[in-house]
Amino acid sequence: MAFSMSRFPTLISARPRDRQHLRWPSSSQKHLIKMPFQHPLFHLLAIIIVVLGSAILNHGKSASAQGGEACVTHDHPNPLAEMFPNNATGVLNATLAIIPIPMDLARRLIPHQYGILEQAYRALIPDFPEGMYPIMLQAAHDHDVQFRAYGITLDDFSRVGFEFPFLDMLGDGYSSFRWAPEQLITASNTIAVEGSRAYGTMVSPSKYDPVCEAYKARPNGATYFRGSSLSSAEFIELEMKRIQPSLNPYPLELFKNITNQPTFANGTTCDNMIRLFNTSMSVGEHTPAPVMGKIRANAFPFPGEQKQYLDVYGVQITTPFIENNYLDCRTMQGYDGTGEQDIEALLRKQEEQTTLVSSIITTIPDNVNDDL
Repeated sequence: MAFSMSRFPTLISARPRDRQHLRWPSSSQKHLIKMPFQHPLFHLLAIIIVVLGSAILNHGKSASAQGGEACVTHDHPNPLAEMFPNNATGVLNATLAIIPIPMDLARRLIPHQYGILEQAYRALIPDFPEGMYPIMLQAAHDHDVQFRAYGITLDDFSRVGFEFPFLDMLGDGYSSFRWAPEQLITASNTIAVEGSRAYGTMVSPSKYDPVCEAYKARPNGATYFRGSSLSSAEFIELEMKRIQPSLNPYPLELFKNITNQPTFANGTTCDNMIRLFNTSMSVGEHTPAPVMGKIRANAFPFPGEQKQYLDVYGVQITTPFIENNYLDCRTMQGYDGTGEQDIEALLRKQEEQTTLVSSIITTIPDNVNDDL
């Protein structure tokens, strides 16, 4: 929700391959991710759906993002496709920004059945202003999204929207979920548009400036990004400048937590995007860049009125991701937005699940024959 929410259903088998020279942290820095297990017949059905739909996808091409023009981007190639060939994987280059709003306003905007886990976000940002709630704006470019087992690569696309983290969707007082009700998504990428709508997301097909990047440089040293709906007056525009890390009130742990929370729109199914903040994409010259700037928007949850937010703080970062789509949200109970993940543990988990699924599937022909 992706937010991607627009890729493929979870397909859990994976085989370890060359790690493509990614650097991973020491074991003391790693955390284990909770991976939902889905019924094997669901995966078989998903394979059929994806294969039948693959004819309308571009194979191995970069994006044709707007108006048929070729998309040339500076984003990194997908480093996870070989390791997780049966999952949707890709790269997200994004600006993530926090906008504090009054808690009573948040309570009016967020569906009443979802509680707000204030203690969860205050554990990460204890100095966050009292009586306020942190909306996150995500402005992102999805690049090299693949389903490697079927030789499928989606066109690149951009998206932007306001997202509401730390919600008690399951009513257990603990599990953090993120509500992303609306997205502006590149109009030419119908797979992304319709995939997001399948979650109940309100999607506005849009055009972007820049077309094929997460942002572009301006002469004043700022970065710029704008998404504009093709069917309404909705738009979201960001102009951000990089700042010293000591000036950013929001630690990277906050963004790790929020972006790894299961995401939903109408609550029927959830998207589990595992964003990896601990690869070579986010160290050295690629270290996440703290930013401050302004946001202008006429978009949900404030349609019909243009809003401007000044002195907004956030981060610009590139992360590879593994995505599990259209999950039963209840399988994510206990999830608290773990952030940084352990790639080796993910691979082991995938292999264990693959072995179990294979053992179940091998029994199906005999059962079928017996029935016949």
